[in-house]
Amino acid sequence: MLSQSSSQMPLAVNHISVDCVVLGFDGEKVRVLLIKRVGEENGQVFHDMKLPGGLIFTDENLDDAARRVLRELTGIKSINLLQFKAYGSKDRTKNAKDVHWLERAIQMKVDRIVTIAYIALVRINRGLTNSSGENEICWVPLDEVKTLAFDHNIILADAIDVVRRHAEADPSYLFNLLPQKFTILQLRTLYERVYGKPQDVRNFQKKVNQLDYVVALDEHEQGVAHRAARLYRFDRKLFKRVRR
Repeated sequence: MLSQSSSQMPLAVNHISVDCVVLGFDGEKVRVLLIKRVGEENGQVFHDMKLPGGLIFTDENLDDAARRVLRELTGIKSINLLQFKAYGSKDRTKNAKDVHWLERAIQMKVDRIVTIAYIALVRINRGLTNSSGENEICWVPLDEVKTLAFDHNIILADAIDVVRRHAEADPSYLFNLLPQKFTILQLRTLYERVYGKPQDVRNFQKKVNQLDYVVALDEHEQGVAHRAARLYRFDRKLFKRVRR
């Protein structure tokens, strides 16, 4: 039996956090909700971005922590969250800038952080609470996201893969990103942005016409410069009936 004195044991302060990938769609691009981060490293002020996230309190469950973090940082309430992966690589804290920023933020020594990642799909026009300083929030198009803090680029990329797989299993999933009334162009553009490839216009229209739960309305777009397109809505009750 091997033994090791307490003085030889490594001192590790591990923390558990949640990080949330919140996605929205503005009719043309899929966007992710990011927090603007301000910090100082080696006497130099830096600005970058991160996913909304925070440490888990000892008296709360994981899902409750994710909802609290989103509520505190963004003002988003009553949101459906999908937990999809845990990240615990020792390399998550290999960037000294990230570690120093977090230690100043939480006033605590940090050696390693394990995070539980969540996805939320929301309508981009829902109310958000913008705050100043390091908690300023913004919607950034996926194709314009630059280097994020920690391993958040990896988390974001994994989240998009999860969204694609989830949408394949549950076709109603992506409709959470659309307004209550939408055009076929908006629906097709959403699929193109999520899957990263163009959709044939005629074939896409044909497929939509075969979906009973995508209901054509006797309404058209208002106030547009081009020919007004017909509006549609997603009938969730009918979708559940069809799926059964």
